[in-house]
Amino acid sequence: MRILFAGTPKFAADHLQALIDGGREVVGVYTQPDRASGRGHRLAPSAVKVTAQAAGLPVEQPVSLRSPEAESVFKGFRPDVFVVAAYGLIIPENILNIPLYGCINIHGSLLPRWRGAAPVQRAILEGDDYSGITVMQMDKGLDTGVMLSRRMCPITEKETAGSLFEKLTAIGIRAMNETLDRLDAGITTGEPQNDDDAVYANKITKDDARIAFIRSADYIERQVRAFNPEPDAWFTLDGQKIKVLASHLDTEMTETAESAPGTILRSDAGGIAVKTADGTIVLDVLQLPGKKAMAAGDILNGHRDLFRPGRIIE
Repeated sequence: MRILFAGTPKFAADHLQALIDGGREVVGVYTQPDRASGRGHRLAPSAVKVTAQAAGLPVEQPVSLRSPEAESVFKGFRPDVFVVAAYGLIIPENILNIPLYGCINIHGSLLPRWRGAAPVQRAILEGDDYSGITVMQMDKGLDTGVMLSRRMCPITEKETAGSLFEKLTAIGIRAMNETLDRLDAGITTGEPQNDDDAVYANKITKDDARIAFIRSADYIERQVRAFNPEPDAWFTLDGQKIKVLASHLDTEMTETAESAPGTILRSDAGGIAVKTADGTIVLDVLQLPGKKAMAAGDILNGHRDLFRPGRIIE
């Protein structure tokens, strides 16, 4: 099968690498245009582009697939199947109809729950017990196609988006390969989705990751895990944007009823305890602007006054 691949982040790059390592005939790769990155805002290639170039594969980076020129280039690859994983661009219907076996998408959720851009983060944020991979036949809707393969994995109490992506990558590669083998054998049937069960995973914004201590401690703890490693949960104190990379619930502090949410209750080697709407969250690993991430106890060595008990984080 002549496979055309599309994707952008590491999750997609790992799937592309699996196709390459497995001896599949990958005829070309699509990924998003290079983006400005880092302090210097220099253009940086996506993880998929780096993987494709290392394998000597042709790379296309259109800003859209809707133009006649984009359709012509796509047809030139003569794909039997278009494999998509976290690409980030809308695939128009005329493109979907070009490959012999259509276009399949490797989606990081148990569809129809968490259709959309950020299924991994939303599953953790909402406290789901399970996530998974769905390989579906793409159609003109948003993650609405027939499901060709569906695999489940648990979400643990300490799961971060980073660790869940690693789990989903492992099962996604197996599901992708099994689906390609079935398509190559002429097996194209799948299970339709129940639209009544659909839940949408909207794109993550920086405000989604902002910690509001008026929320529950449980929610904030999930928020820290859901946005690790990117974009990281954060709050501001003295005009500084401070990221939180790890936290835990404190079930022992009970003398907090009169403290306003956001009040720093304790700052020591055990972390920085902050009052929430219904309890206490302990911030374990923080990152100050322009600095490396550090354990809260180590940060206090040079910034004890910044996190002194009694201060209120807005």
